[in-house]
Amino acid sequence: MQLAFIKCHGSGNDFPLIDARGMALDDAQWAGIARALADRDGPVGGDGLLLLTEGSGAAAFGMRMFNSDGSEAETCLNGLRCTARLGFELLGIDHALVRLKTSVAEVAREAELAPGVTTVRTKVGPASIAAADVGLTTGDSFIDAPIPGLPDARAFTAVAMPNPHLVRFVDAVDEAELVALGNWCESGPALLPARANVSFVEQRGPADLYVRTFERGVGLTDSCGSAMAASVLAAGLTGRVAFGQEIRVFNKGGLVRGRADAERNVTISGNATFLYDASVEVNAAGAIAQPPLIHARREDEARAWEEAVSALA
Repeated sequence: MQLAFIKCHGSGNDFPLIDARGMALDDAQWAGIARALADRDGPVGGDGLLLLTEGSGAAAFGMRMFNSDGSEAETCLNGLRCTARLGFELLGIDHALVRLKTSVAEVAREAELAPGVTTVRTKVGPASIAAADVGLTTGDSFIDAPIPGLPDARAFTAVAMPNPHLVRFVDAVDEAELVALGNWCESGPALLPARANVSFVEQRGPADLYVRTFERGVGLTDSCGSAMAASVLAAGLTGRVAFGQEIRVFNKGGLVRGRADAERNVTISGNATFLYDASVEVNAAGAIAQPPLIHARREDEARAWEEAVSALA
């Protein structure tokens, strides 16, 4: 099948984005398309596949996100910004409610983070701290506390954004340790049968966080929007940053601005950058994609983001 898509990124988290409204494909087909298009060694590559879907009720449109392995995530906040931008442009609006897999989110255009950098604000929540909602099969909740059965005895904060996150604050990120724990969670152990995202977070100032994430279904990634949101919330829940205070959140892909409140709502503002418009032939059953035909490159947007990131270095 021939599919049109936009290659986009939020904080370096890159995706093919498809306007899937009115497309009658089943979950198995979308999973195969995700494996084909989000294969990092394939002709397109990405951290997952984003779908703009029909709205319902008060939601102007919806979003689905499939990971690189074909599994579907509850949300993806970096991807949500990009999907929201496409929805805004197609529907001629500047703010909306968005229907996600198991929840809804508020999205709105916002003043540019930097010149030429299209910026979108997302608000999700209230997030859950119930262990069962995070997918843990033990305990009631874990806030800056060890999780029995986890192969890491140090303190974690477990939150559902609604996708599951385990957040640990560290003096310095040890990527090998993060990958080892992420791989353990990825195996679907009895403690976490549905797996979880794992983040190590450095607090680099009163309101600056650096986040490194092993993303469920993806692996070690330069950026994960829901992990950044979970880290902002964890900073508030553990008293590291006051609720209501704006936080700058950095990762290898760039930065976002974030804020959490005492009701466990989290607001994230960041870029929604479109890189190019293309079409591609995909065999969904075989999860195989041909080289894409690129129709237009958004070089000004790519350059604006690169300049913004360079200014932070």
